[in-house]
Amino acid sequence: MRKKAAAAAAGGGGDLVREHWLVRDMFSFENVGFTRDVGNVKFLVCADCEAGPIGWHCLDDKDSFYVALERVAHE
Repeated sequence: MRKKAAAAAAGGGGDLVREHWLVRDMFSFENVGFTRDVGNVKFLVCADCEAGPIGWHCLDDKDSFYVALERVAHE
């Protein structure tokens, strides 16, 4: 995954996202892919277009998947 050009130029480490849904079962997702391990984290991405990350999964806790509210459309 590539960093945003503006964030890379500004030297920023990324976005700070504070609100998330906690999903306990990975089979609740219909169209979500996972990146390779980055330390002990896998990032969640759109499986169709690979946009993201839309959330993350910590490998230390097998039953916790976090989805950033501002990264997905919801009603």
